[in-house]
Amino acid sequence: MLIDTHCHLDAAEFDPDRAQVAEQACRAGVGAIVIPAIAHSNFSVVRDLAHRIPGGTYALGIHPLFVRQSGDADLDRLRDAVQAALPDPRFVAIGEIGLDFFVAEIASGPQRERQEHFYQAQLKLAAEFGLPVLLHVRRSQDVLLKYLRRIDVAGGIAHAFNGSRQQADQFVQRGFALGMGGEMTYERSRNIRRLATGLDLSALVLETDAPDIPPAWLPRDCRRNAPAELPRMAQVLAELRGVTVDEVAAATSENARRVLPRLAAALSLA
Repeated sequence: MLIDTHCHLDAAEFDPDRAQVAEQACRAGVGAIVIPAIAHSNFSVVRDLAHRIPGGTYALGIHPLFVRQSGDADLDRLRDAVQAALPDPRFVAIGEIGLDFFVAEIASGPQRERQEHFYQAQLKLAAEFGLPVLLHVRRSQDVLLKYLRRIDVAGGIAHAFNGSRQQADQFVQRGFALGMGGEMTYERSRNIRRLATGLDLSALVLETDAPDIPPAWLPRDCRRNAPAELPRMAQVLAELRGVTVDEVAAATSENARRVLPRLAAALSLA
């Protein structure tokens, strides 16, 4: 069984055929899909979707790119939503949260300060409830780690990780796995491929970030990524490491269950 640890199945790109996309993933051997929220407006959307699809699970959080249109009251709404979701076995993490220093207009000044304010507040919420976090990491590894040294959270996943080996080791030491997906399938992605081969397999999980980060084999006129692409991504990781795809599937799925402990209860519902 494979686990897609990061998939925005609620995105508008899937409006025409969302049920079919989920069914195709299930037929392809994807046994669980984690659907992270991005803002207060889709907390209930990801929850309801996770309950409608086979192996569906969800996370609740405010994405750094959506901090600009979020007020501090949304942090209170997040807390209320998390408390309400705790009895739900399909609820697995706080996310997607983090910092984005790639987008120039929010990488400095008041917008960066606001990103950090929301990130810190959501880390504290995760620590309070003993929940792992799904981290958005774009040119922000060191600052993310700075806050993780201050606020002790229960690990989680550094999504779409593309930092240095030293930074990767620091995340792993803090109980995080690193998300590997579509970008790993490109030969030009040398740093990600070095991490995919150099780190212990216990440090890696698989993800699609669908509909984003399409893999190398999708034609240019059809660039919507989907969770059914995950088995081929697993094959790429297996080839890079010189192991079987079954070994990759077993290890990455076990890693996902380790860093997202509530996944086990969700999978028992299948």
